[in-house]
Amino acid sequence: MSKHKLSAWFAIWMALLTAAFYRWPDMHMLWWGAIGLSSVAGVIVGVVVHRPERRWPWLLLAAALACFGLGDFCYNVLTDVMGLTNPFPSFPDGLYLAMYPLVAAGLLGFIRSRTGRNDRDALLDAATLTIGLALLSWIFLIDPYVRSHELTAVQKVVSVAYPLGDVLTLAVFARLLTGGARRTGAIMLLGLGTTGLLVADVVYGLIQLNGSWQVGGPTDLGWVLCYFGWAAAALHPSMVKLTQPARAGSSDLGVRRIALLGTASLIAPGVLLAEEVLGEVRDASVVAACSGVMFVLVLTRLAGVMANHRQAVARERELRETTTTLVSAADPGEVVAAVRRALARLLPDGTRHIVLLTRDGAAGRSPAPGLVRVAGLSPDLRAELREFSSALRHPLGVTGDTLYLSAPTEALQALQPTFEVLAAQAAMALERIALTAEVNRRSSEAYFRTLIHNTSDVILIVDEGDVIRYASPSAGPVFGDERIAGAELWRFVADDGRVRLAERLGQVRAGRHGHDMIDVRAVRVDGAGLLVEVDCRDLRADPTVGGLVLTVRDVTERRRMEEQLIRQAFHDSLTGLANRVLFADRAEQAVARARRDGSHVGVLFIDLDDFKIVNDTLGHAVGDALLQAVGARISGALRPTDTVARLGGDEFAALLETDSIADLELAAEHITNALAEPFAVAGASVNGISSIGLSTTPDAGSAEELMRQADLALYVAKGAGKGQWRRYQSDLHTAVLERLELRAALDQAVKEQQFVLQYQPIVDLETGEPRGFEALVRWNRPGRGIVAPGHFIDVAEESGLIVPIGRTVLQQAAAAAVRGQRPGAAGAPRYISVNVSARQFRTPGFVEEIRQLLRGSGMAPGTLLLEITESLLLRDDDQVRADLDALRAMGVRLAIDDFGTGYSSLSYLQHMPIDVLKIDKSFIDDIHSSAQQRAVVTAIVQLARTLNLSVVAEGVEHEAQREALRQIGCPYGQGYLFARPLPEAEAFALLPPTDAPAAALA
Repeated sequence: MSKHKLSAWFAIWMALLTAAFYRWPDMHMLWWGAIGLSSVAGVIVGVVVHRPERRWPWLLLAAALACFGLGDFCYNVLTDVMGLTNPFPSFPDGLYLAMYPLVAAGLLGFIRSRTGRNDRDALLDAATLTIGLALLSWIFLIDPYVRSHELTAVQKVVSVAYPLGDVLTLAVFARLLTGGARRTGAIMLLGLGTTGLLVADVVYGLIQLNGSWQVGGPTDLGWVLCYFGWAAAALHPSMVKLTQPARAGSSDLGVRRIALLGTASLIAPGVLLAEEVLGEVRDASVVAACSGVMFVLVLTRLAGVMANHRQAVARERELRETTTTLVSAADPGEVVAAVRRALARLLPDGTRHIVLLTRDGAAGRSPAPGLVRVAGLSPDLRAELREFSSALRHPLGVTGDTLYLSAPTEALQALQPTFEVLAAQAAMALERIALTAEVNRRSSEAYFRTLIHNTSDVILIVDEGDVIRYASPSAGPVFGDERIAGAELWRFVADDGRVRLAERLGQVRAGRHGHDMIDVRAVRVDGAGLLVEVDCRDLRADPTVGGLVLTVRDVTERRRMEEQLIRQAFHDSLTGLANRVLFADRAEQAVARARRDGSHVGVLFIDLDDFKIVNDTLGHAVGDALLQAVGARISGALRPTDTVARLGGDEFAALLETDSIADLELAAEHITNALAEPFAVAGASVNGISSIGLSTTPDAGSAEELMRQADLALYVAKGAGKGQWRRYQSDLHTAVLERLELRAALDQAVKEQQFVLQYQPIVDLETGEPRGFEALVRWNRPGRGIVAPGHFIDVAEESGLIVPIGRTVLQQAAAAAVRGQRPGAAGAPRYISVNVSARQFRTPGFVEEIRQLLRGSGMAPGTLLLEITESLLLRDDDQVRADLDALRAMGVRLAIDDFGTGYSSLSYLQHMPIDVLKIDKSFIDDIHSSAQQRAVVTAIVQLARTLNLSVVAEGVEHEAQREALRQIGCPYGQGYLFARPLPEAEAFALLPPTDAPAAALA
């Protein structure tokens, strides 16, 4: 019987037994026993027939099937012969459970035989998949057993052991698949058997939970597949590959693997979400543990990907250096020495290895390349390489030599792709050396033509007049026609390459050439361009040659790939600008030139002020388009010789060389003005206002110091407000340190709730009676007392701490309002106004936060007045409008703070749900003495009346200001004339005891 038909005949035999099992159920014990025995026999027959290098993994699989079949036999005896009903637990359960470690050990044997190493990446991928499926096993199988009150402790332990065994089997099989195992017939059949086992065990467990298990149902088909799949895998000819050393699989994360791992990672949150929807979260601790473990596995996997990338880059660099050495090698000894040095560097430090170059192929036939076992080599080679069990082998072309590298199997598998490339380069070098030697040794031109006929390089012989006397047949694929002999060499050289090639030919004819390759742009017969690598040797003294021998190699594609890699390494992929690495390199060169010629170098660090808001409100696609537009505008504002770079995120940089510091400052001003103009991106007008830090070489001695000082200057510029630029000064360092110290102290203040509120009354200008209070935050800084907001609000805005600070202010103000409304209080404020920053307002969930605050504190919505700035309303943002409408729908009042200081617009006053205008103090200061100021305030008051808005004048400090406002008709005022900001008790004491709460300004 043919070895290739064993699996097919076995499939027919198992199909017949299965059909008999279902056709004559009364004899199921006989048929089922035959199925189990056939499976064990199939594995043993497969081992005997195919003779794998290692038999013990297959024998362990046979032992597992034997335990499985013996367990089924014993179970049938208990039920059919002894009349027991579903005996559990019983002796067969011990046999069933013994099967799982045997299967796991057998699969691990395949893994160790194929890889001989611990593939961490494959192990992590398998572990991620297994944990996800193990969680499902816990939810649907293990946890119901653990929680069951009907099972004894022993029954619970045995019941739980089955799904744990399935998880163990799944984990090991997943490790086998993720380790790069090729999808051979044996692998597919093993997977079929394992899938059948797992599906049948799961269905059996679910049925057992319901107490309705019966022999002969559809579930038995899963176990039949297990019996068949594992035995058929052993009978398949590809089973021998499972115990042979294999090339290391790629650790790259392909699309399918990412999708699979992503699905497994989403199982835990999916389970938690499902339980939350069903109303009962029972497995939070298990889900949390699984999520934590998967998070660690993902981070570890990413670290491995980065390590593999670094290792690949190092190997590519070593290959490039070795290739250069091989190109210049003049004899085989130099080639072998270069290969030995390269392999020693490519292997991990301290790795023992043996490099052997021998001629072991039969006449005219070279051994197959790849990873081989030393035990299968010739006696002489075994004696040389006996220290290790495996070796990499690669023939070296026409020389008949074969290169061997023997080392630990794990190191060989990781190095195999690089070894093949290196060996191929060495073979090419040896072939080139041999060919040159033959050219010098042989006197027959016909023989010379025969030798070079099979090389991919083009061999040209050029006479003293630069006419091609001979061209090898490989000139056809390279130049488009192999019949180029008799034509002038320069016909096939592009204009920009002629001078360089002519210089090289002159050096060769003068005897000053060291045989290093040069790149030259060439032209094909059809006019197409290409890039070739040219080496030239002077063989004019050889009577059989009588000219210059040019070796020409087409390197167009190779150079294109190299240029692409270099561009990716030194340019930003989104904007096409220089990246941080290229910028730092050019900065170092510019500083060095400045030291020599006395010129000045300036570095500008540019940071978009509101880029996060653009991403959050308009999306990342618009953000990317804005970054591209910003890069283009910065480049347009500078000279073509200046370097513009994107350092990452929304950070840009510019490098300028000039003779004047004033030019550098003018460039900073130009960029600031250029970016102040809005950008039209994706049909929207987007703000690109930026802060810029400038540093110059008179203040810095190195490129690194120059960039660090620009960063400090940028930090100061951002602290000075939006759209500013600052040049580094020597005193900036101290200021930055103080600002950083303030930021750290402010962060600690948020954690320790060091903020308190003071309240300044808002009074009726006619009666002087308080109508409400503005809540003003103060920082009770330990060791320094009460700190006014002017000393820390800017840092809070810059760092984002304004959001938790604003939340604290709202909570304290609400609590104060509720206390003022209690019976027996000195007085209840009509309302309390609270300032809300634009950043806090735009925080997702702000409206819901206000709703929860009102609901939780019991504060009447009408007693809360939120003060926002004009800048928030100028963006024509649908989301802002929706949030304002939602707040108004709750009953919360809205005011525009510091009205008149921004770009005030009648448009938003007409369309936005605003209740109050608060006139900025700058308009009030001179109202009693300046007719112009009085006219402006009068116009604001009349506008408010027309739009049915209330008006509050801020910063009223003198009686004359109050009287002028009263005459104008401004109803309310706020300022030191009436009271300074006061603690809660003192402020509320200003209210009359009979004052009742009201929902609006009266």
